[in-house]
Amino acid sequence: MNPLAQTAWFPVVMLCASNVFMTFAWYGHLKYKSAPLWMAILASWGIAFLEYLIQVPANRWGSVSFSPYQLKILQEVITVVVFMVFAFFYLQTRPQWNHVAALLCIIAAVAFGFLPSR
Repeated sequence: MNPLAQTAWFPVVMLCASNVFMTFAWYGHLKYKSAPLWMAILASWGIAFLEYLIQVPANRWGSVSFSPYQLKILQEVITVVVFMVFAFFYLQTRPQWNHVAALLCIIAAVAFGFLPSR
């Protein structure tokens, strides 16, 4: 296995990159509501394919350093953080206080997920 893939941080960076693609696949079309739905679906599938090319190896290599639960918990917080940045800059919407509070709760979940089990 690639030595870079065996580090704990590289899969996390890959999960961040894959989430950028995923967020554009799921929400990028909202800026183009006049485009036909079938075009949005095809574009989203194309973008999601790129996302999977990054996410699958990230999870495979990440499983060397993290448990499946830890990988999923990391994925969730990365997803919310990437989405908040995307929504702010791309969709030009501001998070409300309750959205920030929800993010903090998810970050707390990450902390709990990485506590020693005993």
